Amino acid sequence: MSREREGERPMNRSMGRTGRVERATKESQVLIEIDLDGTGRADVATGVGFFDHMLSQLGAHGSFDLTAKTSGDLHVDAHHTIEDTAIALGQAFREALGDKAGIRRFAAAAVPLDETLAQVSVDIAGRPYLVHSEPAGMAPMIGPDYDVTMTRHIFESFVAHAQICLHVHVPYGRNAHHIVEAQFKALARALRDAVAPDPKITGIPSTKGTL
Repeated sequence: MSREREGERPMNRSMGRTGRVERATKESQVLIEIDLDGTGRADVATGVGFFDHMLSQLGAHGSFDLTAKTSGDLHVDAHHTIEDTAIALGQAFREALGDKAGIRRFAAAAVPLDETLAQVSVDIAGRPYLVHSEPAGMAPMIGPDYDVTMTRHIFESFVAHAQICLHVHVPYGRNAHHIVEAQFKALARALRDAVAPDPKITGIPSTKGTL
């Protein structure tokens, strides 16, 4: 269980911007640990090879230290494993943000990968919302167990539990691997910038006084 669910106060930056979530259901057991002020170290094992590759991209290009360990019902398919990992990742990310004082809050990134371009904008808003578009007609699977329709669902699950606003747009691309990977890299860079300290902001970056 996350510290937030146990009723503890979110961490502030002086305590370290870290989050840890253990999530257990009849379909999966998930451990997520994240440090927003890390160096990009990723220790990932979900049993879904391409998803592991994407989570590693998120850690490396976000400069987050990320541990993701999932044991799921892969004998059914990869859906529960991927979905539950994304849920726990969102919960841990939200916990690591603490009170969000002094962060930039808004950020955008555009990442090319060969023939593909991914554009991501993010608002650490406290309100979940996803807009997602990518080229139609992609190959339906990447590797033996990654259904490309899961990409949107990963972002939906992450956004809902991280409570952020996320817009992802891939205006063009051909190769499914490139299209998905570019999205994760762009997301990583946008999140890295959005959670970075802003020297001009000392409090909560909102006229409402809360995020």
